Amino acid sequence: MDKIFYILSVATIICACMVIISKHPIRSILFLVATFFLISAHYILLNAQFLALVNIVVYAGAIMVLFLFVVMFLNLNKEVEAHKGVFSWFAAIVSGGSFFLIVIKALEQSKLLINDSPNHSIGLVENLGHVLYKEYLLPMEISSVLFFIAMIGVVLLNRKEKIVKEN
Repeated sequence: MDKIFYILSVATIICACMVIISKHPIRSILFLVATFFLISAHYILLNAQFLALVNIVVYAGAIMVLFLFVVMFLNLNKEVEAHKGVFSWFAAIVSGGSFFLIVIKALEQSKLLINDSPNHSIGLVENLGHVLYKEYLLPMEISSVLFFIAMIGVVLLNRKEKIVKEN
């Protein structure tokens, strides 16, 4: 199990770095899709099958297709891209270094819990459903009504009115 985790971790880090390093935007998006699939594999190792499925369907499926279409419609060329000056490189190094220091400080202060007897039913959909529909019933009902209203709004906005011309 540890070998699978380390292999997935190395592959995830490589794909995430390739998202940043890749010069072609479509290749960068495809590496991001691969990163999402590898993160879903990590969720499966953590026995969180529902999160893995949602990650694949929502992020790798819907959002990444949207990103891909936007990038394809933009038609990015070398002529369109602005030249990166010294200031942009300096800003990138400062922001990346700041983020690195924040991650190191957070890891230093975090306490990793080691559980000798793992509970294999933690990430199951059944337990998630019990929590959502017992403890958080009111917020779930409110969000379902809001989603229903949003669907009705989209249908009404896309409805084509028939204009009757009177002669």
